[in-house]
Amino acid sequence: MDEIFMKKGEGKYKTGEPGKLFRMLMKSERMEAVISEMGIGVESKLYKHEGEEIHILLKGKIEYRVGENFYVMGEGDALWHKSNLLHGAKNIGDEKAVYLTVGSPPTFM
Repeated sequence: MDEIFMKKGEGKYKTGEPGKLFRMLMKSERMEAVISEMGIGVESKLYKHEGEEIHILLKGKIEYRVGENFYVMGEGDALWHKSNLLHGAKNIGDEKAVYLTVGSPPTFM
C-alpha cells in the first residue's frame, strides 16, 4: 500500500474504560495514528512496548507520564518518547481531553 486517505468520521473505534474513546485514524505496516478522548479525571493504564510515539494535545489539559517523568501538556503541546518506557496519560483539566498519538511500529489497535 502506497497511500491511505480517510474522511472525517471513518476509521475503527475502540472504547476503553468509562470516559475513554480511541479512534484509529491511519494504520500502515510501519506506523499508526490514533485520536484519544479522555473524560475529566480519567487516567489511562500504564503501557510499555517496543517502538516510539509522538503525542500532540488537541484539546484540554493532561499529565503524561514517561518513565519517572511527568509532563503537563496544554493545547498544542507535543511530546516524543520511546515506547519501552512506562507511559500513560491522565486528564487533569476541567473538560474532555483530546490528543493525537502517532506510533511506530503499529501496536495499539
